[in-house]
Amino acid sequence: MTGPTSSRRNAQYGLLASIADEVGVSPATVSKVVHRRRDVSDATRARIEALLAERGFVRTWEAEARRRRQILAVFRDLAGPYTLEVVRGIVDSAAEIGVHTTVGTTSRRSVAQWLEESQKLGALGVVIVISTLVERDERRILEQRIPVVLVDPLNAPSADIPSVGVANWHGATTAVQHLIDLGHRRIGMLAGRSHSLAGSARLHGYRAALTEAGIPYDATLVRSTDFDYGEALRSARSVLERDERPTALFAASDVQALGAMEAARQLGIAVPRGLSVMSFDDTLVAAMASPPLSAVRQPFRELGQEATRVLLNLADGRPPATTRRELATELVVRMSTAPPETGK
Repeated sequence: MTGPTSSRRNAQYGLLASIADEVGVSPATVSKVVHRRRDVSDATRARIEALLAERGFVRTWEAEARRRRQILAVFRDLAGPYTLEVVRGIVDSAAEIGVHTTVGTTSRRSVAQWLEESQKLGALGVVIVISTLVERDERRILEQRIPVVLVDPLNAPSADIPSVGVANWHGATTAVQHLIDLGHRRIGMLAGRSHSLAGSARLHGYRAALTEAGIPYDATLVRSTDFDYGEALRSARSVLERDERPTALFAASDVQALGAMEAARQLGIAVPRGLSVMSFDDTLVAAMASPPLSAVRQPFRELGQEATRVLLNLADGRPPATTRRELATELVVRMSTAPPETGK
């Protein structure tokens, strides 16, 4: 056999033989130390280990094991309950199979820099959460075959880059249908930004549920914001201060729903008697809200598990059967939704 592998093997054999001569033992004894066998005296073992380290010897199987123990999880930021839930899902599911997760954001390092960092570290690959991939990054991922999985990407990725998300459209229709079933007909929405795939899908789901129920879409009852508490509070106030305010609001995230409830409190509107508030996410804060939020639950742990599973398969040369995986959502009814007041 010839080539780089054979040359490397010959060089290592020569190194081990040289160390055997220097220590005055057989090559078999050096081999035992390399393979961490116990039938070598402590003094001889220590001397051989010192020479191995001095000569830069690396046990190839241990180097491979170190390389295969790390993934990167990159987020737009680490603010908000959604991010914390997804971080937990990825970190926990990776740890269960002995993989370490390094968490970072694109606030100080670009996606391109994280891709480069992944290769420098010899990481298995990168999970990129709620971020935008520019064409240059996509081209690098595909050309260099960097294992990458996207979770809830902001823009539509290349069909060749796998992504994991939830059934946003269906979850939104379920949420609005719940409000309609309670008797609400004037339903507003705090939507995400139009450039967000998840936000856009939830808005379309909201509109589809209204259409199915024969309720005209009223653009004056809809506000688009980032998934941000302060923006949602201001936008909710602008809707609730109208003469013909809605009897229910559907928020595209828990953070926006909390902003809506604070706006209602400031305006003296009781939740849910005067205003039902429905959310999308069901992070830990949803159940702790006052009153506890009715919400569409995202399976955060499963999102992390699926993203990690797909990434590890990619690293092993096994592409997924489909590059877009959507997980099911679940309706959770709590105390923030109720039938509208009579006459509303």
